[in-house]
Amino acid sequence: MIPRFLTGHDVNPHRNLAREEALLLACDRGEIDSPLLYLWQNANTVVIGRAQNAWRECATERMREEGCTLARRTTGGGAVFHDLGNLNFSFIVPRAQYDLARQLSVIQAAVGSFGIACEFSGRNDLLAGGRKFSGNAFRFLNGAALHHGTLLIRADGARMARFLQPSKEKLEAKGVKSVPSRVVNLSELSADVTVERLSGALRRAFEAEYGPGGAGSADALELPDYAALAARNATWDWNYGETLAFDAALQHRFPWGGVELQLRLENGRVAAARAFTDAMDADLGEKLETALMGRRFAPKELSEAVTPVNEDAAAWLGALEL
Repeated sequence: MIPRFLTGHDVNPHRNLAREEALLLACDRGEIDSPLLYLWQNANTVVIGRAQNAWRECATERMREEGCTLARRTTGGGAVFHDLGNLNFSFIVPRAQYDLARQLSVIQAAVGSFGIACEFSGRNDLLAGGRKFSGNAFRFLNGAALHHGTLLIRADGARMARFLQPSKEKLEAKGVKSVPSRVVNLSELSADVTVERLSGALRRAFEAEYGPGGAGSADALELPDYAALAARNATWDWNYGETLAFDAALQHRFPWGGVELQLRLENGRVAAARAFTDAMDADLGEKLETALMGRRFAPKELSEAVTPVNEDAAAWLGALEL
């Protein structure tokens, strides 16, 4: 088993996310049998979580006017801004070899080589001096796991603030007043950090942790799922999705993330449901939608419907006054 280190030079988010997912599927089929680290970049992009509402998370019209691309990933979590001052990493590993602490140690060692101490905090953040420079997200298949994230090096904070518009409740829950106040570029902490130097440091840290291995270009790989995934990722339906002409809209923020429910009602029952969330569980939205279908629009019945899916959401729905 030889670990692999891949770099990408394509800056199109729909293709990059397709390449990442195709590697994950190859690993799930047993075609990749050892840890793989893939580094890549997107140009002028907002990437939203699998179950997020694009219109609520992003300034979509401003993005269109300024040529910013919207992309949806397959993992949970919140929206992030990517430009060429940001470096993305993806650990793709056989499920039995998944080790979050070990993977994070590669990032921490690479960042630490520039004299920057960092720590993993909360559900998915890497912090330096109490400020976030990396958000992480995860996906698990039967035979493979994905751990990916961002590394802010010299990202355009002004664009980030213009394009990302997280809910007021989300910012209040984190005890901050604005997007820029939450994040920090690594280059602010050490002038030595560049995309190229950090890429080199990550390779050295990866090989120190997992042993020497092969290196190459991700763009040159022939991956059987890639073309179909890239085509899907570029569609309006995938990135924006359908929002309902709804009769009821319910939303709440939990310690693990926010949930927004849009429900269309017929004869007092849920005839259609959309659930948006930035929870780390990328499947939570679909599970909630399925559980709510056909249920009577009453707190007790809604709560009972979602109890097997998420007890926090069940308690919230059960306490509603409808």
